[in-house]
Amino acid sequence: MQHISSEEVRQELNDIDSLTVERLDEMLNKFLKDFEAGVLGPQGWPTKFSAYKVAKAAMNAYSRILARRHPAVRVNCVHPGFVKTDMSMRSGVLTPEEGARNVVKVALLPDDGPTGAYFSKGEEASFLNQEYLKKMFSKRELMGIMQVLSLLIILPMIVSDDRLVPGKPLLPGATIVSDGGVFALGFFNPSNSTPDRLYLGIWYKDIPEHTVVWVANRESPASSSAAPMLSLTNTSDLVVSDGNDGGRVLWTTANMKSTSGSSSSTAVLLKTGNLVIRSLSGTTLWQSFDHHTDTFLPGMKLRLKYNMPGSNDERLVSWKGPGDPSPGRFSYGVDSVTPLQLLLWDGEQLVARSAPWTGYPVRSDYLAVNTSTELILYQTIIDNKEEMYLTYNVSDGAPRTRYILTYYGEIQVQVWSDKSSAWTVAAKWPSLRCNLYSYCGPYGYCDETVPIPTCKCLDGFEPTSIEGWTAGSFSAGCRRKELLRGCGDGFVALPGMKTPDRFVLVGTDISTLEDCTAECSRSCSCVAYAYTNLSSSRTGGEVTRCLVWTGELLDTGKFAAGPEYASDRLYLRLAGLDAAQGKRANSSAVRIALPVIGSVVLEKNKKWRKHKNATLDRLSTSYELGEGNTPHDHELQFAKFEEIAQATDNFSETCKIGQGGFGNVYKVMLGGQEVAIKRLSKDSQQGIKEFKNEVILIAKLQHRNLVRLLGCCWEGDENLLIYEYLPNNSLDATLFDDSRKLLLDWERRFNIIKGVARGLLYLHQDSRLIVIHRDLKAGNVLLDSEMKPKIADFGMARIFGDNQQNANTQRIVGTYGYMAPEYAMEGIFSTKSDVYSFGVLLLEVVTGIRRSSNSQTMGFPSLTVYAWSMWSEQKTNELPDSSIMYICPPHEVLLCIHVALLCVQENPDDRPPMASVLFILENGSTTLPAPKRPAYFVRSSAQMEKIQNDINTSANSFTLTKIEGR
Repeated sequence: MQHISSEEVRQELNDIDSLTVERLDEMLNKFLKDFEAGVLGPQGWPTKFSAYKVAKAAMNAYSRILARRHPAVRVNCVHPGFVKTDMSMRSGVLTPEEGARNVVKVALLPDDGPTGAYFSKGEEASFLNQEYLKKMFSKRELMGIMQVLSLLIILPMIVSDDRLVPGKPLLPGATIVSDGGVFALGFFNPSNSTPDRLYLGIWYKDIPEHTVVWVANRESPASSSAAPMLSLTNTSDLVVSDGNDGGRVLWTTANMKSTSGSSSSTAVLLKTGNLVIRSLSGTTLWQSFDHHTDTFLPGMKLRLKYNMPGSNDERLVSWKGPGDPSPGRFSYGVDSVTPLQLLLWDGEQLVARSAPWTGYPVRSDYLAVNTSTELILYQTIIDNKEEMYLTYNVSDGAPRTRYILTYYGEIQVQVWSDKSSAWTVAAKWPSLRCNLYSYCGPYGYCDETVPIPTCKCLDGFEPTSIEGWTAGSFSAGCRRKELLRGCGDGFVALPGMKTPDRFVLVGTDISTLEDCTAECSRSCSCVAYAYTNLSSSRTGGEVTRCLVWTGELLDTGKFAAGPEYASDRLYLRLAGLDAAQGKRANSSAVRIALPVIGSVVLEKNKKWRKHKNATLDRLSTSYELGEGNTPHDHELQFAKFEEIAQATDNFSETCKIGQGGFGNVYKVMLGGQEVAIKRLSKDSQQGIKEFKNEVILIAKLQHRNLVRLLGCCWEGDENLLIYEYLPNNSLDATLFDDSRKLLLDWERRFNIIKGVARGLLYLHQDSRLIVIHRDLKAGNVLLDSEMKPKIADFGMARIFGDNQQNANTQRIVGTYGYMAPEYAMEGIFSTKSDVYSFGVLLLEVVTGIRRSSNSQTMGFPSLTVYAWSMWSEQKTNELPDSSIMYICPPHEVLLCIHVALLCVQENPDDRPPMASVLFILENGSTTLPAPKRPAYFVRSSAQMEKIQNDINTSANSFTLTKIEGR
């Protein structure tokens, strides 16, 4: 291939200003062809300045022509060193010599736009279209101008030292240097390494100590004898390959944003040390800052949380040794299960953990050793729709700074000292033995406020092993001095804390400290919480952060003196604290068990005893109960209406926690005890019967899996029931909430299933009455402080005689989707009706999917049909809720699904009794029959519509669920 490198051309370049426009055009044509052919190396143009000379001469020539033919614009001589390009605009900006008053900007227009050029003077600009240009220039001159513009755009790709282009590989011994000369890219051989091994890397160029900050082929070193090279392909990939080994690929970017067939992309080493592949339009296709090795530079990202599915964790990975860049034992980064914090691993073992992000911009001041320069390091969090990441920058004039994960497992902040020509360690982590992960054990913490940091127990706790702590072994941790008694326990505030690991990040509906407090307070399994406003340091996304803990508190710490906002305030639940005040309650009062509401509210004189008995006698004639069921032998306490009205602040909305067809439910403190009060609506005529029914039934029934009635009020047209308050509300409020469902691991779900089964078995068999609930559903299963279930709402219940098998009613009540087909269509109910409802509830607990009502479930008419279809296709492994799918025992889940499908069979006789259901759940079985098609599977749409229209749904039932906007 012929090049313009002859002696004749060299001589012409020496006197380029005397060349004619025609000769300049000829040289430009040759240059552009050589560029397209990729032959602009040493055998091509003599020097990189040759192109500048051509550009300078050409622009001078065309400027003179322009000045003659377009006098409105005066152009001074353009110095070629001032040529700049804007790749996204496809334009060249020509800056005149110092003192010139006019600026000319010449732009190539988009391919689909008109042919022409822009000439701007100051802030005024005019567009010279093709027709006007033809009048000003000859066709040859016009082509020459366009060639010059093309040259101005491609010139930086060829002559700059900070980039790589297709067809111009980087060989050992050569480097690409960033703008400003801080970083260099090239092949290197580490010290203390085999001499023949070569790695492609980026290092500091402006300091004497060879310090590598990024390595490409760290797992596949090249051999110097194989003549390795780095090249940029036409598909916008960087490739390290062996030149003498058939082009064996050692490393590649495998760029997913490649521009196939394009030769216009470039690889640029930025002054930050970031190696970037860019398209012709300026789009970043790949960058080394997204692919960490062992060094974290200013401006890099370390992701704390991904908001987009399919994203992978990013970590720094140490070198294997001082002369071995291959991946080592230690890694540092984020775990997607517990975002907002950074972790240090040794292989798979967790070594240390940072505190969760508290929302303040971190400013660390260091006076580096052997320097007089102050380093101020700023860290911040950026949160957008795709990701949340940590980044940092340093103050102006600060020395070279980097984070590095050493091959022996320390995170260090290193600062370069010009005075000693060496790196100094400004900070390192972990720096204390009790900074190591869970060094102080459960409920212990590392106290850094004392001169010698040591392990201590949290308030209200004591060492589990005194001997161990005396001997300096803290792994057993601490235990409570006094066990929690329930949700009435309050919280103590612990300021200046590094909050524990294994937290749950509550959803975006938490906007205040009070909201976070309420979130933890209503779950008695919640042992601690922490709230922070993040708006001061983040952009986009959430502005608050509420963390809750439901298990052991691990890896807790107390920071040394510093700004309060740099740490968390941990709210810890302790026994004997008043829930509202957070103060220690009177110890004698705390130890008193309250089986009934205190005497402050309940009257116990003879007059009220007579009133109670007379009222209950009258209630016992309820048609739902039948004759002969008198409750004289049950000590049900009565309360005055005026006392209840006072306690509820005249039934204020602030005390209201639920509602239903009967009326409203309120939460109040009576006699030092939290209770739930159900008030019958005066407008509900049907509700009076259900109200009486519930009073008698619950007064007769006592079981740990049934809600407990403490008292009632019956004055004039006011009818109220007083229950024990269950802080975790109803099962549906937790099971179907994306944030709260995380509190229900498989063990808790399985225990809830078995607890409900025990309660039903008691109703059907073990109590002195045979009771059919008729409205069993997730909303009528309440959860206590330990997430144990209690069946509630007996307003629809019916009592059977000893020999009665079923009953018929014209008044069908209940909730569609839970109702057995024989009851929904014919009004026939029995214990097997409750078994059907239990089967639906069991499927909901396993799958986390609501039973279908008006909408379809996964393309099927109901949850039962969906589950049976997955069973028949042997896809039951896809049924569990995604939050437990990979952590639940498969045999237990399969057993529950099998039992549920047996419970929802069409024929009541095919359904097992609750005694069998409970036995199977507790003991397992290998001989269960195959379930038949569930109810409603073969019903026509007309029948289904009739069923829904005929059902008197449970609008008259209550759900003790806090009203929340979701």
